[in-house]
Amino acid sequence: MHFDLVDMRLFVAVAETRSITRGAERSALALASASERIKGMEAALGVALLERQRRGVRLTAAGESLLDHARIVLHQVAAMQGELTAYARGLKARIHMLANTSGATEHLPKVLASFLAKHPSISLDVEERESAEIAVALASGAADIGIAVEAMLPEGLERFSFCDDRLVLVTSMHDEIAGRRQIRFANVAERDFIGLAEGSALQAHLAGQAAKLGVRLRMRARMKSFDAICQMAEAGVGVAVIPEAAARRYRRSMQIKVVRMADAWASRRLAICMRSKPSLPKPVQQLADHLKLFAKP
Repeated sequence: MHFDLVDMRLFVAVAETRSITRGAERSALALASASERIKGMEAALGVALLERQRRGVRLTAAGESLLDHARIVLHQVAAMQGELTAYARGLKARIHMLANTSGATEHLPKVLASFLAKHPSISLDVEERESAEIAVALASGAADIGIAVEAMLPEGLERFSFCDDRLVLVTSMHDEIAGRRQIRFANVAERDFIGLAEGSALQAHLAGQAAKLGVRLRMRARMKSFDAICQMAEAGVGVAVIPEAAARRYRRSMQIKVVRMADAWASRRLAICMRSKPSLPKPVQQLADHLKLFAKP
């Protein structure tokens, strides 16, 4: 079965005018060509679509069903053409942004929400990646803009500092290290951990740090959010490493202890990064300017 858009438009025109002749005229087709197309559709479907009468045609039950579907298809095609035309004219845009876990969950949502409210014609896709992967993707043109750990960005990318992003250890109030003000990752690396699901950029980063110590993290539970992780830590299931901003928020409502980590990699600065700004599409430049307004020195 094969119908093209010309067939669809012709059939709708014939159905609405109740005449193959007038339908052909509306579709700018010769009568013979229109008749052959209708016959071809009926042959492909194996069912009559029209009842030929002395003063025109009448739709069969199958024809009524096809008319409903044809109108839906043509409406969707028109919507698609309109949207793509808007993109071509610069009236709509979609930005592809890459972010590490902390950026995507803690530092960007409110800022991006205010940007989208100001620019209703712009859409945004935020994809979570590790900082090193973000740099490569931006350099290759696979994404428009990103937020990543500043120390991991190569010289070729334009960037500006955005905010601090310290990683901290979260435990229950009754944990043996709950009274510590600071601890090294090596001192807890062999304990039971609670973390995010596989594929998380933060989880991959922590696994990499453990590997440098010759340790494989022992994951007692993998959860989908920092909220769920903190609930597990509160119950004493294990310890967790999460962004300090999230830990402080959940500490207000949970019995958890936040312990700073002495490792240099736990104290980091996030930066907004991109290719040369003048070479970027205007919507991406607008997003970069908006993010700069919220940068914290």
